[in-house]
Amino acid sequence: MRKSIATVSVSGTLAEKLEAIAAAGFDGVEIFENDLLASPLSPEEVRARAADLGLGIDLYQPFRDFEAVDAGTLAGNLRRAEHKFRVMERLGAGLLLVCSNVSPSAIGDDELAAGQLRLLAERAAEHGVRIAYEALAWGRHVNEYLHAWRVVRMADHPNLGVCLDSFHILSRGSDPIGIEAIPGEKIFFLQLADAPLLAMDVLQWSRHYRCFPGQGNFDLTGLVSSALRAGYAGPLSLEVFNDVFRQASVERTALDGMRSLIALEQGLHGEGPPAVPTGFAFAELSGTGEVGGLLGALGFARTGTHPTKPVELWAQGGARLLLNATGADPALLAIGLDGPDPAGAAKRAESLLSPVLPRERAPEDARLEAVAAPDGTEIFFCDDAWLADFTPAAPAPGPITGIDHVALTQPWHHFDEAALFYRSVLGLRPQESLEVPDPYGLLRSRAMSTGDGSVRMVLNLAQVGAADIPWQHVALACDDVLAVARRLRREHPGLLLPIPANYYDDLEARHDVDPALRELGVLYDRDERGGEFLHLYTVTVGRVFFEIVQRTGGYGGYGAVNAPIRLAVQHAAHR
Repeated sequence: MRKSIATVSVSGTLAEKLEAIAAAGFDGVEIFENDLLASPLSPEEVRARAADLGLGIDLYQPFRDFEAVDAGTLAGNLRRAEHKFRVMERLGAGLLLVCSNVSPSAIGDDELAAGQLRLLAERAAEHGVRIAYEALAWGRHVNEYLHAWRVVRMADHPNLGVCLDSFHILSRGSDPIGIEAIPGEKIFFLQLADAPLLAMDVLQWSRHYRCFPGQGNFDLTGLVSSALRAGYAGPLSLEVFNDVFRQASVERTALDGMRSLIALEQGLHGEGPPAVPTGFAFAELSGTGEVGGLLGALGFARTGTHPTKPVELWAQGGARLLLNATGADPALLAIGLDGPDPAGAAKRAESLLSPVLPRERAPEDARLEAVAAPDGTEIFFCDDAWLADFTPAAPAPGPITGIDHVALTQPWHHFDEAALFYRSVLGLRPQESLEVPDPYGLLRSRAMSTGDGSVRMVLNLAQVGAADIPWQHVALACDDVLAVARRLRREHPGLLLPIPANYYDDLEARHDVDPALRELGVLYDRDERGGEFLHLYTVTVGRVFFEIVQRTGGYGGYGAVNAPIRLAVQHAAHR
């Protein structure tokens, strides 16, 4: 399908927006009026620039507070409209978005609104322009899409149709199935935006928290499917008001918008990931000295060295970690994911604008393909062939059974992009977004996982000003975290993060727990079904620390209730 985006969805000048939108592969744009008014380019120059870039101008918007007004106001509104039509002729734009009236003086009379919209459509037809009428979720009298359709039907003019906006429909909880009652030829335009579920004024929600499809909680696949069944044949167009997008790189944002539409279109056709990952093959970290010492203390053994690269394999149970000597400070560089079809996973990533990274390899090296996540972490698609690059050796015996999850701190302007990447490219399911108190601000966190929990990722966004540290950590699963803690306290007493006694005073008031937790520095959480989570943290080396976790009773969370304690202790140690 044709793909379009509103210029308000990205940052920059109008000229910069058009260039980035074209480079991302869009077919057309919605010109937001403020972008044109602030541009030194004339409408003719904008038209020519768009044409040179291969972009059609699909819509000009918005035209506000037109219908259901008294005669004096109507005369002024028609004068405004005539000016807009002349501008649109110069732009080469044939469709004008008219929003439902939000003015307190608007009159609640559908016949009056329909008559005035018919008059507007007649004037528009003289300029070769059509009118797409949209019900704003906060419209004074018309705030439901089916109400807007009733008014359009009453007006009965070929140049008047409806614009359907997913945010205005879904934010009000309206059922999109009603779209199928609208003739497809009367659906003039379809605007798409996702959003997180927030309990707030709908106008503020709309103006600041929209996001691209797949980054929020709305069922856009269902809505678009209803529009297609109704016979809609126009573009899928993104209209997103988002404070972060307005400040982020225009090129990255435009590319992310295109990725969201490609993923949405694949979902419409029933195309999901060829095979979701089945587990962690490895996590790769930079640094060998400090990190190697930490792994040795945790019971890992160095089981192999790569023949052509400065990379060591450390293993215990089913957990495999690679240490890369090329990095300076310890940091998480890459994640390897097991799956039945690595080539298919790489191909899907490329279809979603995440190209396979160029890599140097010797002829005898295993062929591993990787893509870059938004924060730069490399994601490898693996089968067992990569293990042949290392001298075969048995992993160390011990209580650690594998990698439970990996947590990555995202740059502030990449958080939503990362959520879309892991959802669309890897097929991970997003969980509820949380905000965790930090001594210097807030930590926003969102977990994503496969349906069976074999791969779990946690995306964190630290909003803590000057104290913001991009920590990353690897959580290792074990069967007996208390035994691990006892050994570490005995053999490596400075290795574990010290937990304040006040935490255990409160914990023991809330739960009947083993007193050994206090002695050993183990944290605890319990879910509503009785599942339990025991975990401990190591000290941080560079940007990296390790978490040892034990899940029982089907516990599926990450101990978020304990995150403020961990953050406070880490900040104190860092300062």
